[in-house]
Amino acid sequence: MAKIASKRYRKAAELVDSSKAYSLEEAVQLLKKLPAGKSDQTVEISFSLGVDPRQSDQMIRGTVALPHGSGKKVRVLVFASGKAAEEAKAAGAEYVGFEDLIKKVTEGFQDFDVAVATPEAMTEVRKLGKVLGPRGLMPNPKTGTVSEDAAKAVRECKAGRVEYKIDKTSNISVVCGKVSFDEKLLAENASAVLNAIAKAKPSSAKGRYIKNCVIASTFSPGIKLDVSSYTAN
Repeated sequence: MAKIASKRYRKAAELVDSSKAYSLEEAVQLLKKLPAGKSDQTVEISFSLGVDPRQSDQMIRGTVALPHGSGKKVRVLVFASGKAAEEAKAAGAEYVGFEDLIKKVTEGFQDFDVAVATPEAMTEVRKLGKVLGPRGLMPNPKTGTVSEDAAKAVRECKAGRVEYKIDKTSNISVVCGKVSFDEKLLAENASAVLNAIAKAKPSSAKGRYIKNCVIASTFSPGIKLDVSSYTAN
């Protein structure tokens, strides 16, 4: 049975021209005008890309630093020992440890949003692939979560660095803030995301790269974006 859209969603949909590709500024203005929910909704930009993620050279994954943060409190877990562990804890990591923390995660501990590891710790952390992999939490050098400077990685994660990774259907969704953000700040965050995905285009990708792109809050309809200025070069 089809799910019936809420009254608020239907009202919001009436304000969005589904046949139009909005400029980023227009889209953010419209998003801010849509009927508000009871909670401060997360805003995401979703992309449909013209790449084949089955090809290793077209697997798109990375991070983008949001200039004004994501609006979310990020809980960071760090696999490290010695001085690196002390520095990570001083930088604000909620959980820091090595063998004890690996055991805790193996037993089902999941109360964190990002996992960071030093290269030395990865020898053992790799064994957590089946636990962290499905949740997208496995530390990876490409996303900056495997680093000699664990403290720096912690600060970047908490300051608003968000990860992105293409799925099996060639789609990517990236958080760019909250509906409550000032219009200008939200637009600057969104622009950072658009630039990051545009620059991530694999050299082997042929044809149209960004096939479709929409910005939306958690419970709002998608607003199609005109990304021509981001893909021109």
